[in-house]
Amino acid sequence: MSRQFVIQLAHKPGSLAALCRELEAKSVDLKAIGGGGVGEHGHVILKTADDAATREVLKAGGYEFIEGDSVLAEVDDKPGGMLSVLERLSNAGVNVYGHLFTGRWGDRATFSFVVDDPEKARAALEKA
Repeated sequence: MSRQFVIQLAHKPGSLAALCRELEAKSVDLKAIGGGGVGEHGHVILKTADDAATREVLKAGGYEFIEGDSVLAEVDDKPGGMLSVLERLSNAGVNVYGHLFTGRWGDRATFSFVVDDPEKARAALEKA
């Protein structure tokens, strides 16, 4: 199963480039990436083609990160679509660490979440 990594970065020029350089040096192929930053702190959320190599790079580089199983959700591609998923997760007591937009087909969109309790999240999303 594909893992998703949420990685803390310094919010300064070159931080993301340095991480990507380290991943490239180990031939790790990025499959999805997103992130941002506010103030001094930044983060990146990513999926790769090689979870073990990604983990090795992050540990060797001293990065602070969490990882988790990808929990997939499909939503109506309209205002409130994402809200419906987030409310179900919140009502189930599930904390979202990060999410990635993975695609749009017609009137549907898909997202991949990393959460504190994947089983509880899947159960909450199946109830829809």
